[in-house]
Amino acid sequence: MNIKRKKGWEIPESQATPETVFRNRRRFLTAGAAGALALGGGAYLAIGQGGDAVAQAQPDPSAGLYPAPRSMRYRLDREVTEEKVSTTYNNFYEFGTSKNIWQAAQKLPIRPWQVKIDGLVAKEMVVDIDDLLKKVQLEERLYRHRCVEAWSMAVPWTGFPMKALVDIAQPTSAAKYVRMETFNRPDVASGMKASFYSWPYIEGLTMAEATNELTLMVTGIYGKPLPKQMGAPIRLVTPWKYGFKCIKSIVRVTFTDERPRSFWEVSQGSEYGFWANVNPRVSHPRWSQASEEIIGTGGKRVPTQLYNGYGDFVASMYTDLEKSGERLWM
Repeated sequence: MNIKRKKGWEIPESQATPETVFRNRRRFLTAGAAGALALGGGAYLAIGQGGDAVAQAQPDPSAGLYPAPRSMRYRLDREVTEEKVSTTYNNFYEFGTSKNIWQAAQKLPIRPWQVKIDGLVAKEMVVDIDDLLKKVQLEERLYRHRCVEAWSMAVPWTGFPMKALVDIAQPTSAAKYVRMETFNRPDVASGMKASFYSWPYIEGLTMAEATNELTLMVTGIYGKPLPKQMGAPIRLVTPWKYGFKCIKSIVRVTFTDERPRSFWEVSQGSEYGFWANVNPRVSHPRWSQASEEIIGTGGKRVPTQLYNGYGDFVASMYTDLEKSGERLWM
């Protein structure tokens, strides 16, 4: 008998919103927003609060790239979180410790924006974000997002596989890790004036993690360019890890043979390590990770899944490390 075992991320097709309905709604909203902005002379970078568009004076050259085609390989076991919820409930410590930092984050200028690629690569380079977007193929993926604080959301990210960035960089065979760094602008990000944190925000992945098919360099969300509070113009998303690994507003990508020390390792190493893989059986030193609250659902809690439900994609990367005693889970 051929028994098909359902993956952790699969749901019956009957429970998924038909793609034509989802896309038609987004096209309607996008067209309406574009028409309104056209009356003012063109497309603009917008501030998002629940989808509200507040025009900035700065043109957004990437607006025409969205919405991107959706990949049907990545499914959800829950409904997509409402945009007005996920875009106004954020961690972005550069702008403060409150969840309501979306307004403060609008101070960050995101054009011009350049990403430096250096380290153990064939040729170091500095690439403008809009030139980078011309070199890659964007797609939309539905991913679960799990915060270490035991809340979660379901997000329609738009981006490109990090492997495409690795291919552009052409790292040498000596490269074992990818180190990522965010902006360092205390003049616009008041949270960066806090001396008890080690700025700028640093994160890292192994080369195997960076080239895993799930690892996404994100530039958009909800069929639109990424809002500033969610890490515009480019951020990392690794859905099997806790959200603090998903560094925002990246300005530098370095290929190295030394394991990077991440922002939270330096700032609070007794609680946060390098790997940060999701595991319901390993508690944070101050709270359980066995369940999570899905934000925007009035407090609904669900059991947390190992690797956030993405074990089929990523577990094999950690088999040997588990035996070595590495601290994989926090």
